[in-house]
Amino acid sequence: MTTPDDTPTPAAEAAPASEQPTEQPTEQPTEQAAAGAPAAPSPSPSRELRTALAGVRQEVGKAVVGQDSAVTSLLIALLCSGHVLLEGVPGVAKTLLVRALGASLDLSTKRVQFTPDLMPGDVTGSLVYDARTAEFSFREGPVFTNLLLADEINRTPPKTQASLLEAMEERQVSVDGVPRPLPDPFVVIATQNPVEHEGTYPLPEAQLDRFLLKVVLPVPDRDHEIEVLARHAAGFDPRDLAAAGVRAVAGAEVLGRARAEVREVQVAPEVLGYAVDVCRATRQSPSLSLGVSPRGATALLATSRAWAWLSGRSYVTPDDVKALAHPTLRHRVQLRPEAELEGVTAESVLSSVLASVPVPR
Repeated sequence: MTTPDDTPTPAAEAAPASEQPTEQPTEQPTEQAAAGAPAAPSPSPSRELRTALAGVRQEVGKAVVGQDSAVTSLLIALLCSGHVLLEGVPGVAKTLLVRALGASLDLSTKRVQFTPDLMPGDVTGSLVYDARTAEFSFREGPVFTNLLLADEINRTPPKTQASLLEAMEERQVSVDGVPRPLPDPFVVIATQNPVEHEGTYPLPEAQLDRFLLKVVLPVPDRDHEIEVLARHAAGFDPRDLAAAGVRAVAGAEVLGRARAEVREVQVAPEVLGYAVDVCRATRQSPSLSLGVSPRGATALLATSRAWAWLSGRSYVTPDDVKALAHPTLRHRVQLRPEAELEGVTAESVLSSVLASVPVPR
């Protein structure tokens, strides 16, 4: 099933019928996707772990309405130890989504409001002088958490944006030459509003490339918006998730076991070649000045494996690669100015690339 932001939603084993998607991903490879099937049988993904993560989606649904696809994307990022860029207009529950995810996974969550006067030390932490001991001690910043919500990351200057680069790539923070490891898991979920351009500092390509996924949160449709208002009319308080019934149904231990299984998902050589061909095709597109880097190709492989695991398979198919291509690659390409003037978008270029690259059979 493909949703408006092109991120698929897996079949939720533990979800009630009313919450299950109407189109289930096929558990058996189609004729087109048969190229991804392993030559020898391999262990199937653990039903217990998949059920636990399906429960996470149910818990988040108690607080957030109509963003099931975004929840799936965040779970894929957690399974891949990757970071997520959330884009959406103000008021579509970006912050509430992250808080609910942290509560349902029993993970520590901190929020940083990125503003023009925010300093790097406000994010990473800094050395503080203690007059009683006449020594400097390190005071941890909000980056020392499991889920870091970097709210409106494009509203802070490049110097402060860059303070997250080491944390995102190395999972550590260096202050005064001393590296300090971050908790595991550690995921940055950054938000940006697409309609506010004045006073913003667009993220450089090098930093965009460090985000595993870019997820676009749409405005909910009429039925979902009515449900949002009905919940608020019934007394729902977004600041009190416990009162909404959101509880922890999984934790770091479950995530660790699930990640280990995702790393065992098999990828046939022809599927690896297909993922590489898709990425290389973007570098040859006349509409793009910047195509997908090799890091983007490895990201596409990682998200495809996580999606295959969530779908109950121990191998990746070309359909998995196609399903995750848009959210994994859309922020890694840069349009030429003349293409933008002609109304070309990154989404349309990726769709053309996927249509032109031969699919292995």
